[in-house]
Amino acid sequence: MKKELITIAGSLGSGKSSTAKEVARVLGYKHFSSGDLFREIAAQRGETVEATNISAEAKRDIDYKVDELLQRMGKTESKLVIDSRMAWHWMPDSFKVFLAIDVDSAAQRIFQDVLKQSRVSEHAESVEDVRASIERRFASEQKRYFSLYGVNPTDPENFDLVIDTKDNDLSGVTDTVLTKYKEWREEA
Repeated sequence: MKKELITIAGSLGSGKSSTAKEVARVLGYKHFSSGDLFREIAAQRGETVEATNISAEAKRDIDYKVDELLQRMGKTESKLVIDSRMAWHWMPDSFKVFLAIDVDSAAQRIFQDVLKQSRVSEHAESVEDVRASIERRFASEQKRYFSLYGVNPTDPENFDLVIDTKDNDLSGVTDTVLTKYKEWREEA
């Protein structure tokens, strides 16, 4: 029997957290967001998420702290949905989902969240500011995860399911994840 773990990774602004929360709610599973944890770390340090990402390039203890927690959860938890850039790597027996979106659409979404103040430790004056931040964060994360673990966290080959969320609403993305997860669980 396959583990009851779903890991959701994806592009910045692709809807990882919203999708993971909704999938967990529908299934009655627990939800964990390493992005929320990373934002908490940034807030504790008095930094933006982008600054903490850049700091993590030199201070690897930030990534190690998050990754050790994910590894522990993968060994001890069940009925869990995690949104995280690297959980798929630490939980190879999970159903691995990647949510993709182009950078311009992501910048629009994130800027709207910043205006609503629903993103802790993220600030921007314009969509262009957000786009530039996305590009810097993406480059930092790609560099860090390849340097630390020799992996590309955005390679579609790492995942059981890839969904472009640009023209898909939360309900549609959630339904697709749930349908494919059920099929995956039923496979021998």
